[in-house]
Amino acid sequence: MSSQTRLEEDSRLPAYLRLRDRIAARIAAGEWAAEDALPSENALARDSGFSVGTVRKALQQLVTEGLLERRQGAGTFLRKPAFEPTLFRFFALQDETRAQTIPLSRLIARSAQRAPAEVAQVLGTEDCIRIDRLRLLQDRPILTEEIWLPRARFEGIETVAEGEIGPLLYPFYLERFGVFVAHAEDEVSFASPPAAILKRLRLAAGESVAVIERTAFALDGSAIEWRRAMGPAQSFRYRSRIG
Repeated sequence: MSSQTRLEEDSRLPAYLRLRDRIAARIAAGEWAAEDALPSENALARDSGFSVGTVRKALQQLVTEGLLERRQGAGTFLRKPAFEPTLFRFFALQDETRAQTIPLSRLIARSAQRAPAEVAQVLGTEDCIRIDRLRLLQDRPILTEEIWLPRARFEGIETVAEGEIGPLLYPFYLERFGVFVAHAEDEVSFASPPAAILKRLRLAAGESVAVIERTAFALDGSAIEWRRAMGPAQSFRYRSRIG
């Protein structure tokens, strides 16, 4: 189903799903920022013409889908994207106490560039911004990232002070550019990296890396980020629960 079809209202759907699609469309249009509470259930009921019960069910659907979060005593808010840490599930990231931790982030380079064909095809444009970033755990490089963004949606990100960005990009995309990451898709492979990557990750010649290629999508289904992350193959792990 295309994003266009998804955002058009289908009269065959139950009322709460039609309302869910209306609210999702308003979120996609940037009507609410991350720290703005959505209108109350009563206000949404008045505006939409649906019952409070239908509004409550529609909001709960969006909470279940991860687009909204309820804060006790404060209301319902847009959930800050939290897909980035899922990249780390592929690697054994433990500090000296064996506790799981999010690696530190170090920006290496940022610039406006013409995207290679494979990236341009995914993002729908060659006019992009490239970000190169290194992730470290206790000063040990564990992941290098090549990130491509469509320039039209992230104009100026290459000049933002590093201290303003923080270790996770998806919440920053939302707060600074109003771009909400609704979902992401990962593809995993293994490769022999070029010498520059070996040096960056402090690997010996001949060592291989695990490669995670990720495409992140906005609510309307458009691709808004493509990244290639590489980490030592010896640290790679994959766990899947079935049933």
